Amino acid sequence: MDLKQDCFLVPGPVRMSESCLQALSSPVMTARGTEFRDVMAHLNSGLRYAFNLSPSQPVRGTQSWSGDDDYKVVVVSGSGTAAMEMVIANRFRSNDLVLVPTNGKFGERVAEMCKRFCNVKHIKYEWGRAFDLYELEQQLGRGCYESLLICHNETSTGITQDAAAIAEMCQRHKTSFILDGITSVGGLPVHPQEWNAEAVVMGAQKCTAGPSGIAAIAINSRFIERVHAIREQGDSNPNYYFDMVSALKKGDDDQTPWTPAINLAMGWAASLDNLKSESNEGRWNRCEKLAHGVQNLFLDLGFELLADQQQRSNTVTAILYPDGIDDSWRNRLKEDYNTQVIGAQDHLKGKMFRIGSMGETPIEEMVEGCKRMVHCFKSFGLELPELDVGSYFV
Repeated sequence: MDLKQDCFLVPGPVRMSESCLQALSSPVMTARGTEFRDVMAHLNSGLRYAFNLSPSQPVRGTQSWSGDDDYKVVVVSGSGTAAMEMVIANRFRSNDLVLVPTNGKFGERVAEMCKRFCNVKHIKYEWGRAFDLYELEQQLGRGCYESLLICHNETSTGITQDAAAIAEMCQRHKTSFILDGITSVGGLPVHPQEWNAEAVVMGAQKCTAGPSGIAAIAINSRFIERVHAIREQGDSNPNYYFDMVSALKKGDDDQTPWTPAINLAMGWAASLDNLKSESNEGRWNRCEKLAHGVQNLFLDLGFELLADQQQRSNTVTAILYPDGIDDSWRNRLKEDYNTQVIGAQDHLKGKMFRIGSMGETPIEEMVEGCKRMVHCFKSFGLELPELDVGSYFV
């Protein structure tokens, strides 16, 4: 086994391409000149493609952030969590009531953020278990919720929510639908228009294989109208850096209100070019092939997966350790096998590991990484059946 080449199979931040790294190393430029506005137009157009929206011209002065649909994209100089906070802080008033069902760490983070800015009905499901859609239907039927927010793809537990079914319920009950798509946009089918989502958030360093520290939001006219109405009523939550009204004033001019993450924007634009070359559908299919290969392989090896079978994620797989194995396996995998996966969080720490299948990860790297994982488990004395790892990824 040749261990010179590392296998980096972490569910974000993912490995960046050479074109992204080269763009990140570009010389400094002013944030307010035409040169960076060209970068923003390029980035906006790429973001619209990743968000599965109608196209725009990557040309400054052409309203690159909008297209023929009802959505605009807003770039945020911060992580996906920053973008989610921007959405929540601007969209809701302190007395609004929102519904947040969760089944993992990052959904719970959405609920915690909401508690800072509005009232929350937080329905906690067991980690890795699917939402009870009947219960959500009953809650929406009360007619008291301003919005329903979900973490679409929960990387802490390897489960993807049934966004289409939840969106349909929200439309019938005339309730706003907001999506944390940080680890789904660019790796899983996401349909903002079809789902009538008011806002969808994406993080660069996940499925689109961009740099950490920059994010984007797709928002529709209903979202924008509510933000302006709340501001005009003098009933908005305190914010300054994350002021959506300021961002909307600058968007038409291919700018951000404050000093942007210049080099991160250039790197992300290059990564989005790679996504467009592969196509959304091509990447969705590759991520699916990677995830299904991992899941079927480890099931056949005798492992248990955390997430409910019908809703397992295509961008990350959560695998429970067998008895007698803990995170010392993961440490040995990194040190002796030059391969990285990631551990679990909170009450599952030391009981589980997670394999990412997002970004630009090639099938060959996943096959090699899985072979090393099997060898590493065997080095702990675990008896595993002899399987042809490569055959799971054909």
